[in-house]
Amino acid sequence: MSAFKKLVFAVGALATFGSAMVAHADLADIKARGYMTVATEDDYSPFNYIVDGKPAGFHADLLEDLKAFGKARGIEVRQEIMPWTGLLGGVTTGKFDAAFTGSVVTDERLRVFDFAPPFAPAQHFFVKRKTDTSITGDVKSLCGKTVGLQGGSSFEARLPELDKMLDVAGCERGELVKYQSYTEAFADLASGRIDYAITSLIAVNDVVRTRPEVFAKGFAVSGGGFNAWAIPKNNPQLRQFFTDFMTEVRSSGRLAALQVKWFGEAFPDMPAQPITSVSEFHTLAGL
Repeated sequence: MSAFKKLVFAVGALATFGSAMVAHADLADIKARGYMTVATEDDYSPFNYIVDGKPAGFHADLLEDLKAFGKARGIEVRQEIMPWTGLLGGVTTGKFDAAFTGSVVTDERLRVFDFAPPFAPAQHFFVKRKTDTSITGDVKSLCGKTVGLQGGSSFEARLPELDKMLDVAGCERGELVKYQSYTEAFADLASGRIDYAITSLIAVNDVVRTRPEVFAKGFAVSGGGFNAWAIPKNNPQLRQFFTDFMTEVRSSGRLAALQVKWFGEAFPDMPAQPITSVSEFHTLAGL
């Protein structure tokens, strides 16, 4: 893989966090417009990905429910599929109304976004090559090792948690390599260019399940967390729209069915309310 591919253009996802807020469409504006645009990723299994040119994954299934939910309220829901690195930036600028993907709630993101009620946990684990016996269940085995992650992903903001673990073990983290997608990171991991990769528990479980001969699951390298849909701040009607949608699919059993299908288990203990502040997030996640 070229060095160019390993550069991550995360300006849209993170640099905008410190910029001035722009006006975003609330539900009344969306109804007047006639449609809502939700952004989904193109390469993040099992949340959103492409198979034979068509969307697949948890959100591809759930999008059909969202479209029906919106239609009953006079709103057409339109999907925009794009790489992760520009997705959240598109929501902050008003290009998209919400990020309908596996966005992980973080302190930094909560300064710009509110989040709908979570649909899955998001504690971070690492994945390694199955044949790599140098990495064990001891955190010391990660000392000095090269680690990969998706640029602009939630774990960048939570790397200090891993650094603290390594500091207690008496060592430091090795080289950090950022990727545009986890597909690239896993390819480099399989070929030995990096020693381990960090992502959410669900993504780790998925890659180990699909390629058990290549990868093995490591231990947790962060505290608790949540996957939820990002919505611009100061949009109470839009936030309520997604909260009501979550209430509907949770009550009908549809959410649990899709969680089992795509994540391997249901998560009935996820918070039922939206997350709108850092303090609220820390309380709910036990941080």
